[in-house]
Amino acid sequence: MSLESLPVLDYSRLSAGGEDASQFRDDLRNAMHDVGFLYLAGHGIPQDIVDAMLATSRRFFDLPEEQKLELENVHSPQFRGYTRMGAELTDRSVDWREQIDIGVDRASVKPGAGVADYWRLEGPNLWPAELPEMQEVVAEWTQHLSAISLDLLRALAVSVGAPEDSFDEAFGDRAFPMLKIVRYPGESGNEPKQGVGSHRDGGVLTLLLVEPGKGGLQVEYQGKWIDVPDVPGTFVVNIGEMLELATNGYLKATLHRVISPSEGTDRISLPFFYNPALDATMPALHMSERFHAEAHGLSVDPTNSPILETYGDNALRYRLRAHPNVAALHHADLMKGQERR
Repeated sequence: MSLESLPVLDYSRLSAGGEDASQFRDDLRNAMHDVGFLYLAGHGIPQDIVDAMLATSRRFFDLPEEQKLELENVHSPQFRGYTRMGAELTDRSVDWREQIDIGVDRASVKPGAGVADYWRLEGPNLWPAELPEMQEVVAEWTQHLSAISLDLLRALAVSVGAPEDSFDEAFGDRAFPMLKIVRYPGESGNEPKQGVGSHRDGGVLTLLLVEPGKGGLQVEYQGKWIDVPDVPGTFVVNIGEMLELATNGYLKATLHRVISPSEGTDRISLPFFYNPALDATMPALHMSERFHAEAHGLSVDPTNSPILETYGDNALRYRLRAHPNVAALHHADLMKGQERR
């Protein structure tokens, strides 16, 4: 079977109820079982909020370099803040992008005996003083996308015959969403260059807004790379390894990568990662017999480390590997253990 582009689903059908909602759930399940990615239309987020998010992102990257570096993630034990160009690794290769990572503002947790290492990820964000509006814009964005994400998780649970509230305890007020505001500079000439190396998302659910008119994202399907350009009015949605784990591989976390834009251009990208509480373990969904029989185990790349059951363990491992400079400054005591995994 060939696939030329991702399926497009209309989120508004879920709230319509009845046959529309049932068909949406079936289409959602089938897409996430087959390719693990889709376009989500009808999300209902007002255009002025989308425009404000993109405009604020542009204003951030237009700040002078010295102001962005005041927020550099080396100042954050929680790996929050600004990552300069070339300072993040994926699949052991350098990603050519700059970004700011923003999570939930909470009090930091002091490491110590009996305190799980992943609690080091709890803490405050780093905000640019020159953009006081950014905090409010991001908070509204996070609220909208968190609500959509939880709806999608509930819809997926029902679609495989599990209780609708299967994921509620792991998320709710304890959820650990993360937003990356990313700029990819134009680096690709005759030969395409890596924006982000091939990987599977390590969390649960990702909602991505691509700047209008831009491309670069590619999804692996049956050994081939499919281009995923912007489709106006949609988010690109994909599942992560923790949801694959919860369904014993019935739902698929798929390899994807980003190619740098052409020289002389750039691209803003807003991936939002909806994740459970750091201490949450993903529940094994009690799927109906039909779907249980079609679950053939995890499809994780054998070169990757195995998925860990507690979300925080996975999240910390990823941060330590992706940002070795931050790890060396703030978490040197953990690095030897990571090298053995």
